[in-house]
Amino acid sequence: MTLYLVVAAGAVVAGFVQGLSGFAFGLVAMSFWVWAVDPKVAATLTVFGGLLGQLIAAFSVRRGFKWNQLLPFVLGGIAGIPVGVWLLPLVDANTFKIGLGVILLIWCPAMLFAQRIPKIDAGGKLADAVAGLAGGVLGGFGGFTGVIPTLWCVLRGFPREEQRAIIQNFNLAMLIVIMGTYIATGLVTKATLPLFAIVAPAMLIPTFLGTRMYKGISDLRFRQIVLGLLTASGLMMLTSGLWAFAKA
Repeated sequence: MTLYLVVAAGAVVAGFVQGLSGFAFGLVAMSFWVWAVDPKVAATLTVFGGLLGQLIAAFSVRRGFKWNQLLPFVLGGIAGIPVGVWLLPLVDANTFKIGLGVILLIWCPAMLFAQRIPKIDAGGKLADAVAGLAGGVLGGFGGFTGVIPTLWCVLRGFPREEQRAIIQNFNLAMLIVIMGTYIATGLVTKATLPLFAIVAPAMLIPTFLGTRMYKGISDLRFRQIVLGLLTASGLMMLTSGLWAFAKA
């Protein structure tokens, strides 16, 4: 019963954040699920929930995009997915917590203060593809496709709507590929299906609410809410992982 409650709680909060920001389902959900869910199972749940959230957003938020701008991210991401899938069964659970916690604690404050970071124009399409490659690796590892590409879009100085269009379409493409890979490699089993049945209804309404709030909230406010939550999540996971190592 505790497992189901933790899974549902993570899906509710993560669904809302993804609806609001266009990304971060895996980051938020994992901050709940690392306490009670096996990392391999949690990875399949984050991919499933993230994919479902992106499909909901496709019908809730307009996402026009330019193919020539999106394509380098997608090609890089597809190349990175097999690497992430290969790493998934090799990483210790507590190491996983610490690694993800560090990523959150570095990435989220950087995003929060990104307005003070000079705009990066160098690298062109190749740099965009490298950002996509990193997103693919993290996506294959646990469904965290949007972390690096989102930060990169901010560093590029893309406007809010342009950034959301790139990230949502990138995430949607990556999560479709990753879910297919998980199914093909046997990571999705019959034992995970009941958890999928919990995630889907739990995140449905919060995701819709998040997309509605996105349309009326200021850039500064939505950034503060999302990144504040993710920073706190990262601190919790880092503390949990270090505490487990200290007791070992």
